[in-house]
Amino acid sequence: MDNKDFVVNVETSAVIAAATSTTSDGNHSRDPTYAFLKDNNNTNSNANPITSAASFRRRSSTLHRLKTRCRFSDEISHSPPADQNDDDEDPFLDDDISGVPSSRWNPKPLKILQWISLFLILTFLSCSLSIHLLQRIKLWGLHLWKWALLALALVCGRLVSGWAVRIVVLLMERNFLLRRRVLYFVYGLRHAVQNCLWLGLVLLAWHFIFDGALERRPDSKPLSYITKVLLCLLVATLFRLAKTLLVKVLASSFHVSTYFDRIQESLFNQYVIETLSGPPVIEIQHRSCEQKLQNGRFKSVKFSADVCRKDGNGKKEEEGIRIDHLHKLNQKNVSAWSMKRLMKVVRYGSLSTLDERIFEAGDENESEKEIRNEFEAKAAAKRIFNNVAKPGSMYIYLVDLMRFLKEDEALKTITLFEGSREHDRVSKKSLKNWVINAFRERRALSLTLNDTKTAVNKLHQMVNIIVGIIVFAIWLLILGLATTHFLVFICSQLVVVAFIFGNTLKMIFEAIIFLFVMHPFDVGDRCEVEGVQMIVEEMNILTTIFLRFDNQKISYPNSVLATLPISNIYRSPDMGDSIDFCVHVATPMEKLAVMKERIIRFIEDRKEHWYPNPSVVLKDVDDMNRLKISIWLRHRINYQNMGERWARRELVVQEMIKVLRELEIEYRMLPVDVNLRQMASLTSDRLPCTWSTCKSL
Repeated sequence: MDNKDFVVNVETSAVIAAATSTTSDGNHSRDPTYAFLKDNNNTNSNANPITSAASFRRRSSTLHRLKTRCRFSDEISHSPPADQNDDDEDPFLDDDISGVPSSRWNPKPLKILQWISLFLILTFLSCSLSIHLLQRIKLWGLHLWKWALLALALVCGRLVSGWAVRIVVLLMERNFLLRRRVLYFVYGLRHAVQNCLWLGLVLLAWHFIFDGALERRPDSKPLSYITKVLLCLLVATLFRLAKTLLVKVLASSFHVSTYFDRIQESLFNQYVIETLSGPPVIEIQHRSCEQKLQNGRFKSVKFSADVCRKDGNGKKEEEGIRIDHLHKLNQKNVSAWSMKRLMKVVRYGSLSTLDERIFEAGDENESEKEIRNEFEAKAAAKRIFNNVAKPGSMYIYLVDLMRFLKEDEALKTITLFEGSREHDRVSKKSLKNWVINAFRERRALSLTLNDTKTAVNKLHQMVNIIVGIIVFAIWLLILGLATTHFLVFICSQLVVVAFIFGNTLKMIFEAIIFLFVMHPFDVGDRCEVEGVQMIVEEMNILTTIFLRFDNQKISYPNSVLATLPISNIYRSPDMGDSIDFCVHVATPMEKLAVMKERIIRFIEDRKEHWYPNPSVVLKDVDDMNRLKISIWLRHRINYQNMGERWARRELVVQEMIKVLRELEIEYRMLPVDVNLRQMASLTSDRLPCTWSTCKSL
């Protein structure tokens, strides 16, 4: 089994919708909400109160179910549904990048009709040229064969232009380098190019065959508009071609510069999880080679390690990205085609394990291999540890990883775990935290790509409106309808529209610049806005939804966020921390020196948590009776996971309290001298219980 043949699989999640039945009079009989309304309407004044209470409970449960949920909750599915508004038809969607797509001829009714029309028109054209009777017949002063050519260009021109586009695509497929760079855009633009060629053929046929002959007829003036209409359609198609190319280029460059590194890291994490949960591939390969060498029958051994799924017919579904190809990619050499495939793997795929027992169980347990929440991530980490570590061992070492991964991959993998660089081993806790973090990162990245895809589609619709307005203006110029009075009327209307929607258009433009150019955060990032730390839950064109610490949703307009300073904690490097405390001013300096030494030693002994060389400094003196001391340290994490930050900080605080108690260092208030010069006579026996001296007097 060769790890180079690994494939990161795409598993699209199916969403099953249960439709509610509707009665003949329009009432939803099975919907609890409508059932509650029906019960209340049919209940008279003497109705049983228990029935009303039951109806109220049904309504309350329904309202409870209709409450919005957090997108990061484990109770809901995290894989986004298949987007129906995806890019143009992609025949390589289910094939590997390096593979050759299998062409299947799936004729449509329109295409069948075009083929039949092509056969009939060619037959009529040949008859009009060969039969003398048909050669002498004229229609509107034109021979029948000219009308046949026009019909051929009009009805079958799109079919012929489709052949030309397919030939160009096949030529590009022969050149693999050119295919990777250009074919993504070719397939996105092929329909627009096909329409341009078709309308160009029709316009040429009309102009060269018919235009000159029809101009000599006195009643042919209205027919000149046909040429203008064909030209208008060609201009509209050319604008659509330019618009599609522009949007695809901008979207591809945005995705590469923003998400490539995160996608590459997420897919490598998935590869490590699936490989470590399976059999020891490298060890099996070495044993097989040694056995064949001993038998004298050594041959080149190649393991087919394509991690793939099998459908119901037992056929492989080779979907995904080869791991060796993934290692070679970077932001400079990745093509738009490869980037699209990587995005689809993350959007529609999920983390999974390769437990041999699950494989033997069959396809009915397919869902058990997926990691759908943090609890399953912990269970997967436990299975991986038991599968990789030696029996009875409490840690995973580099030698254990090399039984599953190649040497370079094992060295890269062991650096992913917390504390492995200092001790060259992986503990159970480190493995569990890494699998959970990999699941969280994959979930956040999937939601980010899904929201970005939705935003790009909305941007595409906005560009369609702008292009439509421009094309409409050009049509008016071509048709000669743009007179002076008409232009004045249009300009006056544009002034009114700008006065009404000017602020809205300005806000939309600022939101687009903020989302696609500035792009200060992604879904799942912990950010600080106006002094409040929140997590980004959803990104839209006009608004961004945040989750506060108490899961309260806060919606900010993107145009407002563009004017605010935003602190992105997720994108920050490893962050520092400080702990302040006070001791009495009379504390001996020897005790302070011992305290500093012990606190620094405690922090440096836990290299997996903090960087070395922390500082314990005497910061200030307050009120001449207390010394303010600060501990400055730097975590090996940022504050994206705030709970982990406070847990590590708690360890330092506990050690600090322990040291202070052992050294008997404390803080005492200064004694206050109270001098009583005069005291009124006691006229009441109601004195505090502690005034025993006064009572005795």
